[in-house]
Amino acid sequence: MKLPDSPASLLQELIQIPSVNPDGAPGQNATGEKICAEWVGDFLEACGAEVTYEKVLPDRPNVQGRFPGGENKPGLLFAPHTDTVSVKGMTIDPFAAEIKEGKIYGRGASDTKGTMAAMLWALYQLREEIPRYSHAVSFVGFMGEEAGQPGSKHFAEHHANEFEFAVVGEPTSLDTVYASKGCVWLELTARGVSCHGSTPERGDNAIRKLIPLLPPLLQTLEEQLSGFADETLGLPTVSLGKISGGTSPNIVPAQCSAILDFRETPALHKAGGGRKLLDDFLHQAGIEKEIEVSVVGDSVPLFTDPGTDGIQRLQSIGSSLTTAPWFCDAGRLGEKGLPAVACGPGNIAQAHTKDEFLSIQDLNAGVDFYTDFLRTYL
Repeated sequence: MKLPDSPASLLQELIQIPSVNPDGAPGQNATGEKICAEWVGDFLEACGAEVTYEKVLPDRPNVQGRFPGGENKPGLLFAPHTDTVSVKGMTIDPFAAEIKEGKIYGRGASDTKGTMAAMLWALYQLREEIPRYSHAVSFVGFMGEEAGQPGSKHFAEHHANEFEFAVVGEPTSLDTVYASKGCVWLELTARGVSCHGSTPERGDNAIRKLIPLLPPLLQTLEEQLSGFADETLGLPTVSLGKISGGTSPNIVPAQCSAILDFRETPALHKAGGGRKLLDDFLHQAGIEKEIEVSVVGDSVPLFTDPGTDGIQRLQSIGSSLTTAPWFCDAGRLGEKGLPAVACGPGNIAQAHTKDEFLSIQDLNAGVDFYTDFLRTYL
């Protein structure tokens, strides 16, 4: 491949690859992550890394590059994700990667192709000295982070024990996110029998089954969640985010659903999470057979000991410890015993926006930051 001549041109090439997550973009002709993974693989090979692709879902692989000189050494992993969120509602060309007033615009510029570009450029600059490092250096581009995280789940299941520390790419203003809540979406569904709205007594109204249940359920859950506070992350929370039911005003509804959004602390997750609290409530109310519960989406909490060697190295080059209200692939790695943090250039406020961008100044600062971090292993 013809290599880009700067971090900015590298980021432009990544943005120009439409790697929208197809699970979160129905009807958008999303291409998925395969083309992006192959481009990254070619770049890693140009850096001297041994590249492999691991199929997670059809045409949606993780891409991994292992740098030479790592035999019998503890592993250090750089881990951004290759997918982006939907482009619906954007006010700019999502894949033009236009540069204006020192900013690179496009879907993924901030989350998280900017972080990926900074990591890749740092690895390219240091490719000749990496074999002399005290740790084996690897890079992985995860597919699917924006919807269900199948890429990091698969990787953690098969490779977590090969590494000592992982830096997951997310826009954190170069702060080190070492703790975050997990997120679980639970859908409650009540079913009934439809009939004509003029004779409602002949049917069984699913909306009237579910709606009265929600206020006492939420009150009970909120009271119980107070017992799972975390000194770093605070209280877990529950939010009623969506209600849907019925098909027409003149039809008695046969189905009604509601989705609860739980943000879980490590203590709550360890105790069975929001799912156990919900199941206990339904059981105690004697209606567990009347209300179906399903998991719409989930992620796990993150907590990595600030005393971890990798975190100490990040702090030594000026990174500050912080927490985050959002979740990322780091939690999946930590779940399988691999200490992980999220750290990268740019600000989360720029992610997923209608005119997403990353400043070239922040991108270059990210390159310098990752270069300094890697050199702590020299």
